[in-house]
Amino acid sequence: MSLSAEEKRRFLKALEEDQEFRYAVAGLLGLGEVLNELRRLREDFNKYVEKSERRWRQNERRWKENEKRWKEWFDTWKKFLEDYEKRWQENERRWEEAYKRFDNIERRLSNVETTVGAVAESQYSRYVWEDLKEEIKARGEAVVRRVRNAKVDNVDVDLLVETDRRVYVVEVKIRPRVEDVGALLAKAEVVKAALGKEAVPILTGTWIGDDVEKYARGKGVMIYSY
Repeated sequence: MSLSAEEKRRFLKALEEDQEFRYAVAGLLGLGEVLNELRRLREDFNKYVEKSERRWRQNERRWKENEKRWKEWFDTWKKFLEDYEKRWQENERRWEEAYKRFDNIERRLSNVETTVGAVAESQYSRYVWEDLKEEIKARGEAVVRRVRNAKVDNVDVDLLVETDRRVYVVEVKIRPRVEDVGALLAKAEVVKAALGKEAVPILTGTWIGDDVEKYARGKGVMIYSY
């Protein structure tokens, strides 16, 4: 049996427009099972797409939440760094001010120490002179000159007393050390060489330790303690 051209056209049109007719023809041709499988595959695919879309929306929501958290964390960390920088600069400014104050205090203390040292040196020199002049008189020596803060060959001497026979080299130290004894002996040698007379080293102070006094006397240094 053959179909005319018109019948073929109508048949093809029915296949194209009538879904039920199309499935009936497919069933007759043995394509029903194939179509059912395709239908199931489409349904499964649609379910997969829907599930994927739900997951995508969930993930997108989570990404936005994470992005928000990261932004909040970044803003917090940024603010912390800014505050830390401000605090560091403020502390640095305070340290600079403290250093300036400490430096000023140190200078003041140094000035006080210098002043106290000068006053003490003057006082002790007077004490030594009062005692020494009696001893010089008892030895039968005549004082030629007495000089405070003398300089002999660029060597500083706290008190220099020169007689017709000897030169007395006085070193004033509130709390003398063993090294000060050595320095005094060196000064006495310079004075002896410069003036050509016997130099008598004298150490005076308040807190003269036993070890310092023993060492000084062992080196021929006279001790005047006040």
